[in-house]
Amino acid sequence: MFEIFLPVVKIHVNYIYILLLSGSIGIVGGIIGIGGGFLMTPVLIFLGIPPSFAIANGSNNILASSVSGTLNSWYKKELDLKMGYFILIGAFFGVTFGTLVFKILIRIGIVDEITAVLFFLLLTSFGVLMLTESIIEIYNRKNKRIILKKRNKHSWIHGLPFKVRMPTSRLYTSIIPPIFFGFLAGIVSALLGIGGAFLLIPAMIYAIRVPIKIVRGTALLVVVFTMAFSTFFHSMANRNIDLILIVLLMVGSIIGVQIGTRITNKLRNEELKFLMSILIIMFGLKFGKSLFFAEKKVRFLRKIEIDNQFPALNNFITNFLYNHKIIYSTTAIGLALLFGFLGSFLFRKINKK
Repeated sequence: MFEIFLPVVKIHVNYIYILLLSGSIGIVGGIIGIGGGFLMTPVLIFLGIPPSFAIANGSNNILASSVSGTLNSWYKKELDLKMGYFILIGAFFGVTFGTLVFKILIRIGIVDEITAVLFFLLLTSFGVLMLTESIIEIYNRKNKRIILKKRNKHSWIHGLPFKVRMPTSRLYTSIIPPIFFGFLAGIVSALLGIGGAFLLIPAMIYAIRVPIKIVRGTALLVVVFTMAFSTFFHSMANRNIDLILIVLLMVGSIIGVQIGTRITNKLRNEELKFLMSILIIMFGLKFGKSLFFAEKKVRFLRKIEIDNQFPALNNFITNFLYNHKIIYSTTAIGLALLFGFLGSFLFRKINKK
């Protein structure tokens, strides 16, 4: 009754489940503050969507939510365009390299195994770090301890060659670290479809020493372009972007992010981080389990070769994909930008009330 056919992925999905799923992940993203894209792709894989499709369509969904977050930071003047520019140089080459590697992994048939290993390592390590930080914050609050952190503004990284001034971040630093970390984030984005904010944010805070107030907006700005590159390259190289799926994911995510943002105003940050870190570790361990044990996936979808609901629409999308690759790829990016602008508009309207 609530099923719809995905003509590119070649499966039926229950669109109510997909909307609830993307909405829930959007809520998590709004709570954490760096987007929930690192959860969207693994959840799609758990539900039975092949990794190559989950990664590509997850990238497009992250693009939409990142546009919304970047615009919100822009309104608050909390991003550094010059820093973002240098990170993006590295990210462009990282995404290009990562997409080529991804295509090779698909060709030799080991993309599922490599994806599981990388998700296991990244999610568990990120979750453990987040859990440790939240426990320390909860302990300090309960014991009424206030710790003033004194951060040295300069390190050996800032002494590398090719130094430039970045007035917004109040730094005089080498362009090598931003380009390097952008390159790493680009590779991760292309291989896993999870954006790069969770990698860029600690790198910018602890290595480049960007002021914390500027970090989130700048990282999200980079993710916007990184995910746009990733979406375009995946669509062109692998033809795995499904317009129906990305619209379902974006609708749920945009609504969920607004709900999550409002929740953060009512709950303590460290307690939210504690709960989210447990969730992230559980996802990471599930990928680790899949490496050693064969497990039956809980599926909310089923494979069907043909569809009788909307044959004209499905034929149109399929022909559009194979006969007009460039226009199709840019259409997917355009939809993400549109939903991102709508999300930002909703966010501002809600906060004015």
